[in-house]
Parts: sequence; C-alpha cells; structure tokens
Amino acid sequence: MRERKFKISFNSPVILGFSVICFAALLLGMITRGWTNTMFFSVYRSSLLNPLTYVRFVGHIFGHAGWEHFIGNIMLILVVGPLLEEKYGSSNLLFVILATALVTGIANFALFPGVRLLGASGVVFALILLSSFTGIKEGGIPLTFIMVAVLYIGEQVYQGIFVNDNVSNLTHILGGLVGAALGYALNRNKINRYSY
Repeated sequence: MRERKFKISFNSPVILGFSVICFAALLLGMITRGWTNTMFFSVYRSSLLNPLTYVRFVGHIFGHAGWEHFIGNIMLILVVGPLLEEKYGSSNLLFVILATALVTGIANFALFPGVRLLGASGVVFALILLSSFTGIKEGGIPLTFIMVAVLYIGEQVYQGIFVNDNVSNLTHILGGLVGAALGYALNRNKINRYSY
C-alpha cells in the first residue's frame, strides 16, 4: 500500500491574495505608525486632484486598525470566501470585492467628510449576503437570504441608531447590499445560461 503524501493546495487565489495584502498592510501600518494607513489604506475626504484619493477608494479595504480588527475580518473572509470563489469563480469574486470597495469608499468620501474609513468589514458583509444566494433556484429568492438580510442588516441599522462606537454601520449595510445584488445577478445569469 502506497503512502499518501500530505499536500497543501492553493485553493482560493483571490481570497488568499486578499488576506496576504491585508496582512502586509497591517504590518506596514504598524511599522510606519499608521502613516501607510493614512496614505493608502483608508478613505477620507481629500482633493479629487490628488491621485491617491482614487487609490484610497479601493485601498481602504486592506487597512486595519490593529490585530483584533484584522483577525475579526479575515477569519470570516477565510471561512466564507473559498466556498464562494469555488462556486462563482475567481474573477467574479474579485469583482464583488472591488465593487464593494468602490461603493463603500465613495459613500464614505461623499457622506462623511470628517471620518477616516478602513477595514474589510464591508467585504465581509458582501460575502455573507452573497453566500446566502448559493442555493438559489429558478423562480425564487432563498428564505436563508431573507433571514440573513433581516438579521445582519437589521442589526447594523439598530447599532447605527442606538450604539455609539467607531464601527461604520453604513459600510456594513452597503457591503451587504452589494453582495446581495451581485449574488442575485450572478445566480440569475447562471440560471438563464442553463435554461433552454
């Protein structure tokens, strides 16, 4: 009987790449005492003539305020992300992440001029709501999606109104809406593609 060799597979290039970039951004932020977070990995109101403003519209999803913030986001991304990447494909998942970054970055830039936003929590919420669409069948919206949307988005609305903390509830809500909309669109296109 032949012995099986233990092998590690690179199963989810987008999610693993995203996690590595976030980890590198965290280390850079610590080494530079937050300078790289301010320059590249957070979004805030700045001149539209500054090219870094546009980098920050996406770059803010890579920055984190510390280990706890980083681990809280990356753990969920590493649990949910690979399954979604396998189902939807790497390019579609990358599109979901970038769309979430742009929507949340532009919203923060436009609506909260004095607030600096960083972190991948919008991406986390996008992936959570995207995952609730994995079982969609032709002609219906999954009950699991409705329950997840009510619980996650409802909690964020409640916390946004009644809890005073440094959490960007709007980012979570917008991330969830992006994940839901793209989950619906991706599944609808898949159903239409296989319908005769």
